[in-house]
Amino acid sequence: MSSSFGLDARLTAYVRNANRTETPALQRCRLETEAMGSVSVMQISPEQGAFLQMCARLVQARTAVEIGVFTGYSALATMLAMGDMHGPAARLYGCDISDDYTGRAHSYWQEAGLDGQIELRIGDARETLAGLIAEIAGSVDMVFIDADKTGYDAYYEAALQLLRPGGLVLFDNVLWSGSVADPERCAADADTAALKALADKIRDDARVDMAFTTIGDGILMAVKRD
Repeated sequence: MSSSFGLDARLTAYVRNANRTETPALQRCRLETEAMGSVSVMQISPEQGAFLQMCARLVQARTAVEIGVFTGYSALATMLAMGDMHGPAARLYGCDISDDYTGRAHSYWQEAGLDGQIELRIGDARETLAGLIAEIAGSVDMVFIDADKTGYDAYYEAALQLLRPGGLVLFDNVLWSGSVADPERCAADADTAALKALADKIRDDARVDMAFTTIGDGILMAVKRD
């Protein structure tokens, strides 16, 4: 599981205890994913989950898209908030390339009673997003992107087509453990370069309002303008 960049164990524990307790399904997802070993770093932290839930509430999200589902923690956190607000009308579309990891997610979603409201699209995200654009363009309230970093720019452009005016897109890992501030790393590593280029692009993009935050490993937020 990831943790907030720059926080030691004491502060991490404080932040997590200051947030509300995870639901049983969220906690089981987190603990069972942690037991998977080093790959668990792809799972967001509980404080990021709480942040996503608050973002969903702030934009009154009823329809969301997630790119990079993994074992389902972030999708479940988001859906819990949307379901609380909108009941069975809430829906989340998840794009991922792995049947294995996302297969684990279903049991957590089922435990929470939300499995039927989360639809997975397995395959190259550029293709699955094109399908979603054909179906629901301009109607999505919130998009969360936590997938291959070199694909972030393409996913951003797709998100802008999916979102309604006032809709929110969030990108995870935009600090990349601090590598984005290192010119040598940006020059040598494609993922780092892609993240730096995306941050620069969104900062200067008149189509959105934005904020670069240090939550988790960095979350970049952008709201689509009218």
